[in-house]
Amino acid sequence: MRTEPRTLLAWLCIKDKLTFRRFEQKFTEHGVRIFGNSSNNPTCGETQFRRWTGGQLRGLPVTEACQILEAMWPEYTAEHLFGPPPQGDPQAPAYDLEERVRMTAEEAHEAADATASAAISDNTIDELRDQVTAVAQGYHLMPPAKAYEAADALRQSIERHRDRTQVPIQQQDLMIMNGQAAALLAVAAFDLGYFQPARSLARTAAMFGEATRFTPLQAYADGTLAYIAYHTGNATEAVSKATRALSYGGLGDVAHRRLQAIKARAHAHLGDVVSARGAIQLSGEDGHDQRDELHDGVGGEFAFTPERLAMSTSTTALLIGDGRQAEADARRALELIAQRPPEGRSGHVRASAAADLAHARLLAEDVDGAAEALTAVWSVPVDARKTGIVVRTARIARHLAQPQYHGAQVPTALREQIEEYNRVSPPHRIGPHVGLLAIEA
Repeated sequence: MRTEPRTLLAWLCIKDKLTFRRFEQKFTEHGVRIFGNSSNNPTCGETQFRRWTGGQLRGLPVTEACQILEAMWPEYTAEHLFGPPPQGDPQAPAYDLEERVRMTAEEAHEAADATASAAISDNTIDELRDQVTAVAQGYHLMPPAKAYEAADALRQSIERHRDRTQVPIQQQDLMIMNGQAAALLAVAAFDLGYFQPARSLARTAAMFGEATRFTPLQAYADGTLAYIAYHTGNATEAVSKATRALSYGGLGDVAHRRLQAIKARAHAHLGDVVSARGAIQLSGEDGHDQRDELHDGVGGEFAFTPERLAMSTSTTALLIGDGRQAEADARRALELIAQRPPEGRSGHVRASAAADLAHARLLAEDVDGAAEALTAVWSVPVDARKTGIVVRTARIARHLAQPQYHGAQVPTALREQIEEYNRVSPPHRIGPHVGLLAIEA
């Protein structure tokens, strides 16, 4: 159920995702900046907030309140804020009942928990744990910039609750969740092309894993550090990080598959074909029916699905020059992902596998087949073009720049299309693309 907001103020609150509590905090902070820390500063209770956003106010609030609101949104006057919302703006957010229900539930939960002092409710721990799981499991459906914002908001919420409890078991749980949020932030930063922040965030996640003795988090973070290392030209370090991660106890089969796949890619970057093939074989073994609380319990971005493994193996095969295996694994990845329901399909994995399939076909001199495979790549929305896709397509463009393709219509068109495709991607548009240029070279 969706209806239009009645005032510009309501429109802005929806757009900025301001619940009453967040609005109140922002209103109070701006009041202090303008009038100082005084008990006479204007306040806004929840009833007043509903009247302001619901168009139930006749005239304007007191002058001081108007000044605060104008400071919160300096591009608008108080008259504008209490006037009607934008009309006919395709970007205008509609009032979403589902979002309102979610916001109300969040406000009510925060209010009920606000009475805690030395401890917080166990229900709060459960709620935060559910939120971590939701971000991890929904990561593949979000553009990386949105995923980063969601994970960072969650990290801040976890930090606030850590300050409110002295109970050791609650501190332990919150530190683990904080580490999980940092791990998701590291992945999102990498997907956006921010390699140094991604490395720092992965180290943060590893530190939380070490402090809490939660080895699955340590292993996941070290695996992330490994693939950041080989993407930035440090393949030897990548092998070392993956090897160390595999030495931790308490890991499930999924964790081992992920780390072996990462290790295989690192060996391939070093040109060590024998070790790369050995790691590929280990990554594909059945395992011992072992599970852990992160890769299996939380899952989502922390998991390593069969199609992701096949896609990763395809990329490794390309690096060691085995076009036949690369094509077979890319096809398998695409077949596996097609079997999932739409909400379970990762657009990034699908496009990455399609790019690998195109590259494998180029190695077999099948230019038309490569062009067909790239169809799935072109369909990825601009804001969802992550580092992995950019790197893969850049390698294809380099292959198409070889002398034998000069003057040929299809290879030239594909190379130009890839250049434009990557030019508007987040890693090039908003990320520090100097690093990307280095790994694409």
